Amino acid sequence: MLHPRSRWICAETSEARVEQLAHEANISKLLARMFMVRGVEDAEQIHRFLNADVELMHDPFLMAGMEQAVERIRQAIANNERIRIYGDYDADGVSSTSLMIYTMRHLQANYDYYIPHRAQEGYGLNKAALDNAKAAGCTLIVTVDTGISALEEVAYAKELGIDVVVTDHHEPPEQLPDAYVLVNPKLPYCAYPFKGLAGVGVAFKVAHALLGRLPEEWLELAAIGTVADLMPLVDENRIIVQKALKRMSRSDYAGIRALMRIGGIERSHITSTDIAFSMAPRINASGRLDHADTAVQLLTAADDETAQACAEELDRLNRERQKIVEGIVKEAEAQLEQKIERQEGVPHVIVLAAEGWNVGVIGIVASKILERYYRPTFVLGIDPENGMCKGSARSIPGFDLYEAMTECAGLFDHYGGHQAAAGMTLHRDKLEELERCLNESARAKLNEEHFVPCVEVDAECEVSDVPLSEIEQLGRLAPFGMGNPSPRVVIRNAIVRDKRTMGKEGQHLKLMLAKDRATLDAVAFHRGSLSHRIASDARADVLGELSVNEWNGQRKPQLMMQDIRIAERQLFDMRATSNTVEKAVELARILEQDAPQSCALVLTREQAGVYSAEPYVWLYSDEEKGPVMVPGAWGWKADDAFVEGLSSHVRELVICGMPPSEEEFERMARQLPDVERIYVILPRQPEGGRLHSPGRERIARAYSELRRLATWDTEPAFLQPLAARLNMSDRELLLLFAVFQDLDFITCTLSQEKTTYRIVEQPQKTSLEQSQRYQDWMIASAWESQWHDLATEAFAAWFWSCWDRARGV
Repeated sequence: MLHPRSRWICAETSEARVEQLAHEANISKLLARMFMVRGVEDAEQIHRFLNADVELMHDPFLMAGMEQAVERIRQAIANNERIRIYGDYDADGVSSTSLMIYTMRHLQANYDYYIPHRAQEGYGLNKAALDNAKAAGCTLIVTVDTGISALEEVAYAKELGIDVVVTDHHEPPEQLPDAYVLVNPKLPYCAYPFKGLAGVGVAFKVAHALLGRLPEEWLELAAIGTVADLMPLVDENRIIVQKALKRMSRSDYAGIRALMRIGGIERSHITSTDIAFSMAPRINASGRLDHADTAVQLLTAADDETAQACAEELDRLNRERQKIVEGIVKEAEAQLEQKIERQEGVPHVIVLAAEGWNVGVIGIVASKILERYYRPTFVLGIDPENGMCKGSARSIPGFDLYEAMTECAGLFDHYGGHQAAAGMTLHRDKLEELERCLNESARAKLNEEHFVPCVEVDAECEVSDVPLSEIEQLGRLAPFGMGNPSPRVVIRNAIVRDKRTMGKEGQHLKLMLAKDRATLDAVAFHRGSLSHRIASDARADVLGELSVNEWNGQRKPQLMMQDIRIAERQLFDMRATSNTVEKAVELARILEQDAPQSCALVLTREQAGVYSAEPYVWLYSDEEKGPVMVPGAWGWKADDAFVEGLSSHVRELVICGMPPSEEEFERMARQLPDVERIYVILPRQPEGGRLHSPGRERIARAYSELRRLATWDTEPAFLQPLAARLNMSDRELLLLFAVFQDLDFITCTLSQEKTTYRIVEQPQKTSLEQSQRYQDWMIASAWESQWHDLATEAFAAWFWSCWDRARGV
């Protein structure tokens, strides 16, 4: 078995309707299914989606307040009034500010811009900044990506004689600010047909209205904020990003070219993913650790030299940000592990706080903690001087942060957000009560199922369903992002014909999947350790995104694997291995590294009698305890209760060497009812050689040879040639002597130097079965034959049959 990391929710579609839509729209069935999952169910809609162009963008004057906003800005330009662009410090705010700067430059306005400092001023308009605008002679402020909730600040600006044109995209509060005009498609009275614009998207519409034409030259700026702020890539956003990506491949912006160089982005193949994971983090780093002005300077740079300097500074800040995040994450996880130990489990809601945590990055830290533990997570930085905490929270489906925070609103000085993300300030004295209140709320709303991530799957398909032509058609859905995710498919019951790791440290995994004579490569980045949990020829369900692998001029389909499920128990045949114990310990360490809540229990048995040809080792994973070693034989007494308490946690078992008997094997099976993966590590043959069936002919031939010798001793120089002549292993020869002693066929004399055997000239007639050692030999040889002689498939079938029989299944 191999459990997936998430629950797969497969979309349901009518196969008949899929075929009909594919025919009507002249597209593949797979692409038609993807459109149906996205709610696009007629050929005309599909045509518009696939052929979207700028002429399909909406008239900016459909947005409420646009006409008044344009009129007031034009009036200010005509009267040479000082206009201040007021933005935000994230990538959406920076790109909005930059786009409005280009607009004002183009219109030859008298303007400047202002972005507050995250740590010193916080988000949005503030009175000190408004005083600064007044002192600078500003009579008009145009906000971008902010302002819709600034009731007091807008009123204060009005007192100062400054008009405020608010352009924003955030959810409007019940009470709206008394600005000169509000431009926001989400206003309840706004009939604009698309509500999903980013802050920069709204700024782009204002620029469109001011210029009287669609400013395609600024699409790249609009795309950065749209992707970075996780806006749905549908309708106008899709057009903005799609057209911008084409322009970026030959960008006229020195700053965007510098960002692509510093991020190692191949300009001819730039995607929305490059914006999200390379460009946006560097832009955001400026506002997180310093001032966002550096990012604005980058995007508005007129020459390559200035742009390169800004890009290098942003890259430095981003690397510093990564180190800071890494350090805080380590501290946060250590703090959480202490909570887990005290509370005997991961809390329903994780609340972590400490002095010295940079408030500019705690949202990222919260996301990383959530990603690992999949619990709603609050991370707060504490000001040591006044005890005030500033925090960010991230949540999972089923737990509404804003609703939960409202239930304990009295604890906060300020809070805000929505279901999935929130921010807050409160005093450190209230942290304990906050944690108690949040967990009480979560226990009433969440169950164990909520703590497993859900992944929405677009379609199930077969290995044979995904030739290059099909995958290339799926590419027509791009650009991918929020609201238009990259298509995910599930391929079920495929056979893993080959597996290998890739990368210098084997950190990546590549599988070859086979079904119905078709094959498909599946690649999983940073999942190389899974190779130890996937047996050869295992039947697997895999989830991932279809793509085209281009290498040395060849193109072939591949699946970028995101998750895998193996429903059957797996047996890993590692027989004929040298250094078995060392191999077992090495394997245990690898398995443990990939499972942070695991440990290994190692048990060895002393050699004793015919059953123990060599020690064997049992390793398993446990959720809570650290690495444990229990010395001594299998049949211990003091630790029975300990092992019984842990047995339900055991999922992986490494058997190093053959269990000494069927009884010991059955005891192991009974004690470990939930094992899913078993690794059998055996040497090519046991120490001292194999035990084969004694057989009457072998015994008679050996007896004749010993009668000829009459007397002999146990010196190796004598025994080894004798074993060779009799075609017996060393173990078999010693057993043979024991059998003949049982039957009084030979006698032995012990001395300090050696053991001497003599043949009995006139032994009594007796049957071999009267020797207990002979019977032991028969049983042991049959047991060893199962472990050493069966081919892999037969061995696995026999093994699981014995395992289930022992458990009464």
